[in-house]
Amino acid sequence: MQDRIFIGGGGPDYGEKQGLTLKYANRHGLIAGATGTGKTVTLQILAEGFSDQGVPVFLSDVKGDLSGLAASGTDSHKLHAPFMERAAKIGFDEYRYAASPVTFWDLFGEQGHPIRTTVAEMGPLLLARLLELTEAQEGILNIAFRLADEEGLPLLDLKDLQALLVWIGESRDKLSLRYGNISVASIGAIQRRLLVIENQGAAKLFGEPALELADIMRTAPDGRGMVNILAADTLMASPGLYATFLLWLLSELFEELPEVGDPDKPKLVFFFDEAHLLFDDAPKALVDKVEQVARLIRSKGVGVYFITQNPADVPEDILGQLGNRIQHALRAFTAKDRKNLKMAAETYRENPRFDTEEAIREVGVGEAVTSMLMKKGVPGIVERTLIRPPSSQLGPITKAERKAIMAASDMAGKYDKTLDRSSAYEILSKRAEVAAQEAEKAEAAAEDLEPAFREFNAGRRYSGTRVSRSTSRAPRRGRESFGEAITGVVIKELKGTTGRRIVRGILGGLFKGR
Repeated sequence: MQDRIFIGGGGPDYGEKQGLTLKYANRHGLIAGATGTGKTVTLQILAEGFSDQGVPVFLSDVKGDLSGLAASGTDSHKLHAPFMERAAKIGFDEYRYAASPVTFWDLFGEQGHPIRTTVAEMGPLLLARLLELTEAQEGILNIAFRLADEEGLPLLDLKDLQALLVWIGESRDKLSLRYGNISVASIGAIQRRLLVIENQGAAKLFGEPALELADIMRTAPDGRGMVNILAADTLMASPGLYATFLLWLLSELFEELPEVGDPDKPKLVFFFDEAHLLFDDAPKALVDKVEQVARLIRSKGVGVYFITQNPADVPEDILGQLGNRIQHALRAFTAKDRKNLKMAAETYRENPRFDTEEAIREVGVGEAVTSMLMKKGVPGIVERTLIRPPSSQLGPITKAERKAIMAASDMAGKYDKTLDRSSAYEILSKRAEVAAQEAEKAEAAAEDLEPAFREFNAGRRYSGTRVSRSTSRAPRRGRESFGEAITGVVIKELKGTTGRRIVRGILGGLFKGR
């Protein structure tokens, strides 16, 4: 099956052998099913199959199980005992144990090589989704990105964006004439949301060196595609960050890769696990963007596979573009469950040998209802399929094994050290420092002029009739009120050294402390 990835089938209770044709693998796909029905193993065998065909893969390890792709399965493993029997049952004569070439990645840099992007590359739309901003707040964020371009202020990390928002707040009166009302309250709300995601670990996502897409599209020396695994078990505690990052990566692939038409096999396959997180409470603009990317990215040679519990988790317009489908069991305990089950069954080409809705409800663990694209991209007739066993290890590898693989990777050291070059934070800090110095010089010059003014005012004046002496003292007034006395003290302090410290604190020290 050089042109296909074997999925399963065979045996008296199942249909013909099912395989994913490489030529149509970039037409995207869906892996769905209730918890515990075998989605993770299906994802594992597809990753192995693509890798064996020389196709790089990017996937997220949500539960920590998929690190086993880096180790070979063994007969001694308790979970592997029935594998050989199943392989024989479905006629998988080529089955063997083997590890896949794996590169581990981690946003937090703990269970894999650090993976980063810049604030500028993320863009205002995705960043607004991550920050859960209102329409007005998103408008200010768009103003910030426009000003960053116009003022030559690179936005690389979160402190760059935070500094830029402070500058916009200080200049809001002038900027509002050009861009519309800029509310201090909205800027404050954005700053608070930035603080929230920073506490969730987003500060490690933004910065340099940023990920080079070529590094997730590599092949191993033996020609197999690299399986890139993003450690997401910790990341899932911040589902918005998880979903936004994967969508950014998908968008970057769409924007940067050249058109290739219909290749014989994909250039990269991208698995989006827990896909419902992408669409939960997502604004229409974002859903439209995902639909556009899914529709057009196949011409870039990229296949996208969504993994979720229920096909209803994926918007209908996007679901209609997923040609290759592996549907594990769905449970129908409620009226809504039964409705979703019926809808899922109706998306398949009927098979006269069985009822699709009943089959989806009854298939056991490791079984599925499948439909793969056939010649000319036509969906195949739905079949009950016994999924093939994986060649790699079921379950996670040890920490020591992971560490050894990371140390031997050609990515070791490339992204480990953060680069902090001059960007918006540093540029605005310099501007603030220069402004503070100029303000201090102006104040000192004003103080030097005061004695001269006093002497001038104290000099004799010629009135034309007689000579008189003026005085700099104002005519005596009545007793000052308490408020006037306080005001006088404050003004006096602002003219002295204390005042200069306040000015420096606002302008010079505003951007200090990271």
